[in-house]
Amino acid sequence: MSEEIQSAVSMENLSEQSRIRMEKLQKLIDEGRNPYEIVRYDRTHRSGEILNGYEALENQTVSIAGRMLSRRVMGKASFAHLQDRDGEIQIYVRRDDVGEEAYKDFKDYDIGDVLGVKGFVFKTKSGEISVHAQEITLLTKSLHPLPEKFHGLTNTDTRYRQRYLDLIVTPETRDTFIKRSRIISTIRRYLDDQGFIEVETPMLVSNAGGAAARPFETHFNALDLDMKLRISLELYLKRLIVGGLERVYEIGRVFRNEGVDTRHNPEFTLMELYQAYTDYHGMMDLTENLYRHVAREVLGTTTIVYNGIEMDLGKPFRRITMTEAVKEYAGVDFDQITTLEEAQAAAREKGVEFEPHHKRGDILNLFFEAFAEEHMVQPTFVMDHPIEISPLTKKKPGHPDRVERFEFFMNGWEMANAYSELNDPIDQRARFKAQEELLAKGDEEANRTDEDFLYALEIGMPPTGGIGFGIDRMVMLLTDSQAIRDVLLFPTMKPID
Repeated sequence: MSEEIQSAVSMENLSEQSRIRMEKLQKLIDEGRNPYEIVRYDRTHRSGEILNGYEALENQTVSIAGRMLSRRVMGKASFAHLQDRDGEIQIYVRRDDVGEEAYKDFKDYDIGDVLGVKGFVFKTKSGEISVHAQEITLLTKSLHPLPEKFHGLTNTDTRYRQRYLDLIVTPETRDTFIKRSRIISTIRRYLDDQGFIEVETPMLVSNAGGAAARPFETHFNALDLDMKLRISLELYLKRLIVGGLERVYEIGRVFRNEGVDTRHNPEFTLMELYQAYTDYHGMMDLTENLYRHVAREVLGTTTIVYNGIEMDLGKPFRRITMTEAVKEYAGVDFDQITTLEEAQAAAREKGVEFEPHHKRGDILNLFFEAFAEEHMVQPTFVMDHPIEISPLTKKKPGHPDRVERFEFFMNGWEMANAYSELNDPIDQRARFKAQEELLAKGDEEANRTDEDFLYALEIGMPPTGGIGFGIDRMVMLLTDSQAIRDVLLFPTMKPID
């Protein structure tokens, strides 16, 4: 074996199968047929186009390309299956059609090799649509055996770390990520049709605001400046509303220095949109219509099933205030609890733990999380949050302790968060001051004052509705995926070593 190949791989760690594949590669190189030197293959069709368009393509010559996943050699003829992005298609290879040398080479190829096949479309006696090969080209030599096809990757850690293998051997994984792409493109088309403009805002910021989360921190050497990765899209998008763009949205990665579980990854995809001259009721209507539209377009139905639970997006979504939800599921009426002392007493009675800095509104939210959230299974808007947990939200007229905010729930999960946006710069400065006080007391998730954002509000932001959607959770529900890692191509993983 050549020194180049031996130096490129650790031979002592190779399995016997991998060693044999290396030797096959060396033989090809010695014969001047290095497959890695092929720079292009002119493919005319993918497998799905042939399988779905058989009537028009019968007996027509096509060129396909893909990874060989199986092969049955039967003397002078063989069958194999090639996989491309659309799925699998059978090829029929006969010695008398491709030539004796080419047929011998084909029999020596390995499962996992990438092949180009030119031939005509036909149906076998069993009725399977196939390509009758006339030419076969080895495009890439696979140097390691694939996981056993019919059992796939049973080790979830390997599935996440080596997603390329998971995509090859697990059709359901490939289908999930194709649906993810369709979900995002459908959202974009829907919002574009509603007059929204897609924009991009900074990921690297000096003040990571817009959400209650701990940011990742870094340092910009050129300016000797401490920076943060954004935790939200909100404050920059609102600046664009001030600038007169009126309807804007962004779909992008945000970063939160938090724990990892089935619904949280420190790097995730968020969509936020802002619309001038509407309020949180307008955001409810948009959310309901958007979810219903995406389900119809991607799944062909407004009824989805997640983990055996059926959820109906076709019916009007339930709307309930946070106070009503706590009263219904915890039996505690916060309309009758007017002081912090009364709230603390109710929490002690119900076993709800709270921190010394928590105020009445914080405790109301803790009650909701403890008793009501899990019951929000069918599509539900939970409205009118306490002001203490909503520093960027407009107050509800006639209710100084509440704000015009809702969270959208399905399956007991928060799927979206929306406001009638606070556009009063005086009130916003006071809210930032309260957040700074929390920060000084050790709350690492509190917002910091953003003077440029306050100046933008002083220029004047029209009445505005805004919302943030968790794209990953949406994909989880629409693809019946049990963990957020199942819908992230490359989730955050602890290093093996």
